[in-house]
Amino acid sequence: MTTLVHNLGLDLTLAFHDVFSISDPELLAFVPRPALALILVFPVSESYERFRRQEDEGRPEYQDKGDGEDPVWFKQTIRNACGMIGVLHAISNGAARDMIASDSPIGKLLAKALPLPPLERAKVLEDSQELESAHKSAATQGSSAVPDAEADVDLHYVCFVKSRESNHLYELDGRRKGPLDRGFLGNDDVLCEKAIRVVQDFIDREKESGRLDFSLVTLAPSLG
Repeated sequence: MTTLVHNLGLDLTLAFHDVFSISDPELLAFVPRPALALILVFPVSESYERFRRQEDEGRPEYQDKGDGEDPVWFKQTIRNACGMIGVLHAISNGAARDMIASDSPIGKLLAKALPLPPLERAKVLEDSQELESAHKSAATQGSSAVPDAEADVDLHYVCFVKSRESNHLYELDGRRKGPLDRGFLGNDDVLCEKAIRVVQDFIDREKESGRLDFSLVTLAPSLG
């Protein structure tokens, strides 16, 4: 993920870091702060899908765009691209967005996409050769097999960011109807106790199913 965002144009002073525990203070102490965004990988179970449908029922489809949009949200229309959407959410919001070079691939992409409503914005992502190339290059560097675009997968990515205007925590998921306000953080970052409780909710929903395949990374200052 770090290689991907640096190739796209994010400043080298930011990087992604593994969060090995959200309950052990000693392990949390190793994570650089402030944490600007969290990306959670979690199992798409029957209990989660039921919760998602119930929470989205009756909510209007998100239509914000352009100047003043906070947070920035991307609708996912590309199959099996939830990881890329999560990364875009992480670097397009809060303080991270100020650390993108305007003449970089992601800087130019955001300048083209953000004035557009969600479906047209999603089409810009679909048509971006730079994004596709950077995604493939980063994916093949890992040790895990890269799933085919049409493959059925049961893991999903969701991003948590802090609004620069309201200081609220937002859950950003391209499969949902829009950003989800998860409460006021004040001066705290996205690894504060309030934010961790929101992540814990995802884990608690799966206690009965026994699913433990969760992982968490944060976008934060680079170590060197």
